[in-house]
Amino acid sequence: MFNIEEELKKLPSQPGVYLMHNAKDEIIYVGKAVNLKNRVRQYFQSSRNKTAKIERMVSHIARFEYIVTDSELEALVLECNLIKEHRPRYNTMLKDDKTYPYIKVTVQEEFPRVLFSRDMKKDKSRYFGPYTSAGAVKDTIELIHKLYRIRTCRRSLPKDIGKERPCLNYHIHQCSAPCQGYISKEEYGENVNEALDFLGGKYDLILNRLQEKMMAASDAMDFEKAIEYRDLLESVKKVAQKQKITASEEEDRDIIAMSRDMEDVVVQVFFVREGKLIGREHFHLRAELEEDKSQILTSFVKQFYAGTPFVPRELWTQAPLNDEEVIGQWLSAKKGQKVRLTVPKKGDKERLIELAERNATLVLTQDRERIKRDEMRTTGAVKELEELLGLSGISRMEAFDISNISGFDSVGSMVVYEQGRPKRNDYRKFRIKWVKGPDDYASMKEVLLRRFSHGMEEAKLMKEKGVDKELGSFTRFPDLIMMDGGRGQVNIALEVLKELDLHIPVCGMVKDDNHRTRGLYYQNKEIPIDRRSEGFKLITRIQDEAHRFAIEYHRSLRSKGQVRSVLDDIEGIGDTRRKALLKRFKSVEGIREAQVEELQSVPGMNRKAAESVYEFFH
Repeated sequence: MFNIEEELKKLPSQPGVYLMHNAKDEIIYVGKAVNLKNRVRQYFQSSRNKTAKIERMVSHIARFEYIVTDSELEALVLECNLIKEHRPRYNTMLKDDKTYPYIKVTVQEEFPRVLFSRDMKKDKSRYFGPYTSAGAVKDTIELIHKLYRIRTCRRSLPKDIGKERPCLNYHIHQCSAPCQGYISKEEYGENVNEALDFLGGKYDLILNRLQEKMMAASDAMDFEKAIEYRDLLESVKKVAQKQKITASEEEDRDIIAMSRDMEDVVVQVFFVREGKLIGREHFHLRAELEEDKSQILTSFVKQFYAGTPFVPRELWTQAPLNDEEVIGQWLSAKKGQKVRLTVPKKGDKERLIELAERNATLVLTQDRERIKRDEMRTTGAVKELEELLGLSGISRMEAFDISNISGFDSVGSMVVYEQGRPKRNDYRKFRIKWVKGPDDYASMKEVLLRRFSHGMEEAKLMKEKGVDKELGSFTRFPDLIMMDGGRGQVNIALEVLKELDLHIPVCGMVKDDNHRTRGLYYQNKEIPIDRRSEGFKLITRIQDEAHRFAIEYHRSLRSKGQVRSVLDDIEGIGDTRRKALLKRFKSVEGIREAQVEELQSVPGMNRKAAESVYEFFH
């Protein structure tokens, strides 16, 4: 048993990271401290003035753990990594988890290439970005190939020159074929340098050159060529128009500002590269009312730059960051050179912050209704179910279904919803192993036994090995089990839970005679539910998803030729008798309803075989 008072006495007076766990052993908060002893003890001191958010969080703490580091900077890095991995409930969290594309120029190669990249590595290549649109990056790279005829192949040049024929890009005039020696290294290098200038925003040279070539082709009445140059000219102009100059200094910087409406926050980031605005992006956060701009922006900066490989030379923020010094050290270490953190107070710099804030406000206004609708159909729907069932704290729900064709090759499905949204990585499917014949209750019992026994074994293994991270989706048990059916299916689930000594609420999703959801079966009574409510719609989605997932698995087995007739499992029934029975009774259901005398009258059937079939079904 974890004794908080005793464990507080053992805390070291060193920098580090602390992790708060709830009664389900979920990590609900991650924080860093210069002095672990002082910081963690503050949470449990009644005399401290704590915010409502911290009060709620502390009320759910069942235990805590900590990791000692050598410095506050190390603690910051570890905190960022742990927040990203565990996404704790009481940390201010980014709702978006985006990666940004870059344009990579392999200048370290003798014949460089221009490539699309999601990563920024220390490999001596030159990177441009990050860009906010993968499509725009691909269009730009395609334009560069047309303009400068840079190669895309992976051939090792100059070693492989002349070994193979030129590729299609050479024939469509998008590569100068250095692989054949058709262009010298010096001339190819000039083209690469011009491409680098283009990516750096220097468009005048190529615009003038394309204009001259278009006019020359037109004068020579080579109109096809003139149209080609005109199209390239328009493409370059489009790229140039998107990159608006924001400052005279050719510097890389991110401009960060936020707007909020109660607990909903939008952070807007302008990406400025070499003095030009190359893109912008907004991010949704959920913050507590008592958190101020500095706290929210600090949480954003730590999470955002922990997940993106590119760090600019400057960060302009709307408000000062907490832990500014240590964050500056962290970003500088990631960048490999000094990163400046600035809060603009006047002039053009302040106006750019205001512009970012106005954009954030605009996004927040436009998205407010969409966000509310999304929350109503997810977390709002879960709250409706909590009220309906008299439960609280429902986060993870698991639903189960069985699918078969007349009982043969039965399969089970498990779908998972967290906070009202499907968590598809945790879906699982089961091939029924222990049950023979058409018995949905027995099949469901097998699925539930396997699911929860597996989870208990995983948890035991974790405890023995001292592993904190979950080994698989089975380790996490649901807050509510949803059964596709009424009393019978619910009782099967309760029987399994009792056998395993588990205490999890179980409710059935009851359907009417037309196979439409009509209500919930919980604690021996059917609870009606408003068909227009979000809770009802969520139940229907979960039920349909469990059914779809089971059917999909069953179809995949059938497509592999793995599903046969249930008759093949009956002793004494081979291919000839199976075909004769199906010819007479048309279906397995018809055979199931037949009496022994009717079965015996089928050609090729004797008394023993007829009795074998009848006993199988009855």
